[in-house]
Amino acid sequence: MWQAEVRVDLDAIRDNVAILRAGTTAEVMAVVKGDGYGHGMLPSARAALAGGATWLGVATLDEGLALRRGGLSDVPVLAWLHSPGMPLHDGVAAGIDLSAGSPHLVGELVAAARRAERTARVHLKIDTGLARGGATPAEWPVMLEDAAKAQADGDLEVVGVWSHFVAADSPGHETIDRQLAAFADALATAERFGIIPRYRHIANSAATLTRPDAHYDLVRPGIAVYGLSPVEGETFGLRPAMTARARVAQTKRVPAGQGVSYGHTYVTERETTLALVPLGYADGVPRAGSNAGPVQLGGKRRTVAGRVCMDQIVLDVGDDPVVAGDVATLFGPGDDGGPTADDWAAVVGTINYEIVTRFGSSRVPRVYDGTAGEPA
Repeated sequence: MWQAEVRVDLDAIRDNVAILRAGTTAEVMAVVKGDGYGHGMLPSARAALAGGATWLGVATLDEGLALRRGGLSDVPVLAWLHSPGMPLHDGVAAGIDLSAGSPHLVGELVAAARRAERTARVHLKIDTGLARGGATPAEWPVMLEDAAKAQADGDLEVVGVWSHFVAADSPGHETIDRQLAAFADALATAERFGIIPRYRHIANSAATLTRPDAHYDLVRPGIAVYGLSPVEGETFGLRPAMTARARVAQTKRVPAGQGVSYGHTYVTERETTLALVPLGYADGVPRAGSNAGPVQLGGKRRTVAGRVCMDQIVLDVGDDPVVAGDVATLFGPGDDGGPTADDWAAVVGTINYEIVTRFGSSRVPRVYDGTAGEPA
């Protein structure tokens, strides 16, 4: 018997990727960083590949190596976030593509290639306006010159040139066209240095779904893989893959005027039944959902009564016949009118990405439905 669980529908992940794949002539890189946005990196990766993805994307070297250890030995993998001194030679030896967003990192990749005695596959990143990773326009020619020399020496193969959008999740935002123009300029500059990459990529989930002119050779959907929309008010036919739920641990009748949970920030207005649900902020429930978070229980949508605790929340269910063992759903696909990750994001002032990632990294067991993520 389970107490609380996160269920992941792997067939939904497969089908979401198939939708994304059908909408582009580019190859699809399914981003599985952050333990597959909380859905489980390896099962999600396999499900995405079953849906038509041909690449996998991760943030860290360790994530890329975990994919290799998990049996995905032949799938192209790009890892893009590297601090100085990381053992990049391990990534080169494992055949993982690595990103360079500054001249010093090109130098580190050359050293890594020589240590691994293998040519490093590299994607050069240009900062087109996000002001996170990537070479600035001033650094770009310097990095290109260094990369071109390393490629001529056989230390590097420049496989890709890439960037990332500021606000593609707001279709029509002025930064989108500006960044595309900057990216085109960066590609033209690269060509002058003799660098003509096989893969040019800038499109995230939002651009994959709304800007076909940004697809180039490869698109990098992340949140859309898991069925959550990057664009408010649009679903694009995607199906959320994660459901978080728990069984009611206890119910009790309390009088009117009873304060509930820490600080008594919720007080009952009349005699009522309280239901104790064994999920809290240690499990991923945002504490900002106190007196606000939606929960489906007994066929009705309820609101968290009082503060979210480390291990539990309380629901005021009135006179409804709720008993211990009944299932309370915090979020899921929303087919039955129940809350979704988007609903939770709205009430706590965050994004759906954070909601699912919080739950997936918790102590709550993750259970898989479907067959798309099973090992070959």
